[in-house]
Amino acid sequence: MQPSNAYTVGFAAAICVVASIFVSGSAVALKDRQDANKLLDRQKKVLLVAGLMEEGEKLSPEQIQSIYGERIVPKSIDMKTGEPVDDVDIASYDMKKFSTDPATSYEIEENVAKVKRLPEDVLVYEVTNDAGGVDQLILPISGPGLWSTLRGYVSLSTSDYNTVKGLIFYSHAETPGLGGEIDNPGWKAKWPGRKIFNDKGEVAIRVVKGAAGSVSEAPHAVDGLSGATLTSNGVTKTLQFWLGDEAFGPFLDRVKGS
Repeated sequence: MQPSNAYTVGFAAAICVVASIFVSGSAVALKDRQDANKLLDRQKKVLLVAGLMEEGEKLSPEQIQSIYGERIVPKSIDMKTGEPVDDVDIASYDMKKFSTDPATSYEIEENVAKVKRLPEDVLVYEVTNDAGGVDQLILPISGPGLWSTLRGYVSLSTSDYNTVKGLIFYSHAETPGLGGEIDNPGWKAKWPGRKIFNDKGEVAIRVVKGAAGSVSEAPHAVDGLSGATLTSNGVTKTLQFWLGDEAFGPFLDRVKGS
């Protein structure tokens, strides 16, 4: 005897309800772990760009948290004024989410990095030395690649807020072997020592076509990525925007004058 249509529909509905309850319960149960993993990954990327962790180095979560806690000081600032703010939950802060939510962001004019909104508040990171002083400032950046949005961090020396200490892109979908070479340790090693601003205070750092030369030969230029002109241009535009007046300019002016 075949089951009736009503029985079949009811049975399928019951299965759907049970499955949805299971999925929802799993999501809730795993949320704390997912949030912890996101925070740990962010801490790892900050340590990498600060030079406190080597590429490919295998550290335990406890080691990462220990180094981060000892050497990194996250601070929240007002994006428009560059002034510090204290009403941001640093542990749960998500820049991508803050930048897209109208309640926590604002629209900006068309720009080279194609950034449409900026978060009202943003996290920056100070890197302390063994003596307790601050010798690096890490800023989050994002901009256009060929196929994706490039998201990363740039670290500046606090001796002049002009010298690059490191650059890393932690999220992108560029072509492996071409634009994906922004992950290449050899290319990233070309950034330390380069200068962001020229003598007029203008953002002059750029990725050029071909070889740029040494830091002394070309302080404002970095080798281009072979076969990846649009990705290279995207890196240039990203840095020009975020380190200029439209983004971190007010904050950098404040810390330089302090």
